[in-house]
Amino acid sequence: MRTAALLATAATLLGTLAAAPAAHADGPFGQGLDHCAPTGTGSLACHFDVAPGTYDVTVTLGGESAGATAVSGETRRALLAETATGAGERLRRSFTVDVRDPEGEPTGAAGSPGLDLVLGGSAPRVAALRVTPAPAARRLFLVGDSTVCDQPGDPYTGWGQMLPVHLRRGVAVANHADSGESTVTFLANPALFDRVEAEIRPGDPVLVQLAHNDKQTDAATYRANLTTLVERVRAKGGEPVLVTPVVRRWFNADGTLNNGIALLVNGLGVDHPAEIRALAASLGTPLIDLTALTKARVEELGPEASKALYLTAEKRDNTHTSPRGATEYATLVAAELRTQGVLPPASFR
Repeated sequence: MRTAALLATAATLLGTLAAAPAAHADGPFGQGLDHCAPTGTGSLACHFDVAPGTYDVTVTLGGESAGATAVSGETRRALLAETATGAGERLRRSFTVDVRDPEGEPTGAAGSPGLDLVLGGSAPRVAALRVTPAPAARRLFLVGDSTVCDQPGDPYTGWGQMLPVHLRRGVAVANHADSGESTVTFLANPALFDRVEAEIRPGDPVLVQLAHNDKQTDAATYRANLTTLVERVRAKGGEPVLVTPVVRRWFNADGTLNNGIALLVNGLGVDHPAEIRALAASLGTPLIDLTALTKARVEELGPEASKALYLTAEKRDNTHTSPRGATEYATLVAAELRTQGVLPPASFR
């Protein structure tokens, strides 16, 4: 009975493959839906035995009945936002994925080798799937902490995890953010910035958001560390972008976040956002003032509604974002990347 049910689920998910041939294994990486299997929860889990690198994924959405399909992959990365298809409609969508080892946080669990995709959504309908190497793809590197990283466990979600849905094929998000890291530790651990530096190619943007864990870093050291990161990115031909940290959800009685806890002023009185803003101006780097943007959003929602952006209800955590919060904050970052010309307009969905 279980086998029959899984086969029925697979038939629904795959749409009308008899009428529209799928991309079956036709190369060394075994492209196609023959590398996917029903999960038992209404989605398809796909695995491709590929080496670390960048890969283009093209998915043809649709089936005999109406559907709504989203694609995620690796360590809970959002790769394609839920996309609706009408009955009998076919839509082709493409994106580029950064496959690395380990697949999630640099100092976290190794995960599984190769490329893993989940074809899900509220009503998945998939007609074809193709994975091809894309060695010339541009990478958007992320250097950051737990508010940015590919979080392994739901409901924790970093904004970097939700950023790929905003980008078209040709640009992959290489999220090297790692939980618990500061400007001090990111430079000291060879598994962190040294690895990013080794992979930067000319023109690759490198976004740096480090502040939450610089709790006892003095101002001079903090500025020196950020300057070192910027200079080493530039030495490789990369394009550094400084990002102020997301706010903590810590309200004053008047409904504002105008306090040191919310705005990341550390135990030594170092105002991290102010330091980053000044350094971006002096070094001539683009600045994404995510502190100001997230402050405005949290204050707009107010003390009660803003709980949904963080893990306040689930974990009593007003620092780390929920899937909704990470999704909203990734949208803010993507808008700034577009507005400031960090990536060409054609890079965005």
